[in-house]
Amino acid sequence: MIILIKKFIVQIGMGVDQHGHNMDATKAAIKAVKNAISNNCLAGLNEILNIKDPLEMIVDILIAKPNNTTINEKKVLRAIPFGKKSIQVIDGGMIASGIYIKELGDINDNMLVVNAAITVSFDIN
Repeated sequence: MIILIKKFIVQIGMGVDQHGHNMDATKAAIKAVKNAISNNCLAGLNEILNIKDPLEMIVDILIAKPNNTTINEKKVLRAIPFGKKSIQVIDGGMIASGIYIKELGDINDNMLVVNAAITVSFDIN
């Protein structure tokens, strides 16, 4: 059987973690994923593709994180509610100067900025 994967939608999001991250960009990545998917209504799944089960979606997550930061990929994957999920993490985010607030767990004034590209595809066989 030939597998025919067709891209349905690509959405871009951005997330920022301003405080208490200790160079872990996971919270910013989750915000970026939620930002990318939060304003979508995939009505075409049913009306055009006749897909009734959202678990049939193939969801590829591309995360661009700041250099020298970490990402907990399992936590980021949980931000996507449906589908067969995969994640790729690359360097390419940003660290901006913000404000240091010791009471919020800051070790410096770094703000971590993460970008996400979410691609939803389907096997249309």
